Amino acid sequence: MRFDFNLFVIGGGSGGVRAARVAAGELGVKVGLAEEDRYGGTCVIRGCVPKKLMVYASEYSQMPSQAKAYGWQIDNVRFDWSKLRGNLHAELDRLEGVYRRLLSGAGVTSFDARARIVDPHCVELADGTRITAEHILVATGGRPVLPDIPGIEHAISSNEMFLLKTLPKRILIVGAGYIACEFAGIMNGLSVATTQFYRGEQILRGFDDEARHHLAAQMLLRGVDLRLNVNVVSIEKTEKGLLVTDSNGETAMFDQVMFATGRRANS
Repeated sequence: MRFDFNLFVIGGGSGGVRAARVAAGELGVKVGLAEEDRYGGTCVIRGCVPKKLMVYASEYSQMPSQAKAYGWQIDNVRFDWSKLRGNLHAELDRLEGVYRRLLSGAGVTSFDARARIVDPHCVELADGTRITAEHILVATGGRPVLPDIPGIEHAISSNEMFLLKTLPKRILIVGAGYIACEFAGIMNGLSVATTQFYRGEQILRGFDDEARHHLAAQMLLRGVDLRLNVNVVSIEKTEKGLLVTDSNGETAMFDQVMFATGRRANS
């Protein structure tokens, strides 16, 4: 049986792109790849890379006060979120271009479309085009999971944090894994009033206990309002912001509520 491709990859993230490049460039087989969104996947577009850039930005908030001890007179220091956001997305555009050029250079045929599996040797693109392949690789990554509570449609995940048009003055971050803790540190470093909820006894479950307690103490010392043994019950959108009711029956107002409570595979 003749196929359109020896290998067809669904997903243009780090795993899918790497597999396609190796198969086409090193093994010399005919490879196709379909991606419905941006090339680079979670790590490059909505994870590690943009998050690290935000971490770097947040760390500069400590420097003016430290510089004064060394004789520097720094006045009128302010942070421009729109400037960071623009530069951040320019860098993501650059990196996506690198991924596209790597695929093209290896001889991979790319399709900017959603693809679904029809049978073991056939995929269908969003426009109805059907493509056959000897082998099909599914590398579609994962997505954030939000809990089923009243008002959850008003909350965001880490994906949307990089797309905010304005920096919130007050944010609630729900969760205590490394994603939640990193964003709590980032927002606090950017002078956002940051509250973090976790339903358990201590943040970073599964990590070294000494490190968990030390980090929690440092977060509190830096100004993060870390609250343990508490969860969100409901979110209500009001004229003044998002009214959150917690599991202790208390309420508080925020401009944004971000959940970092796990991820689920897309396939």
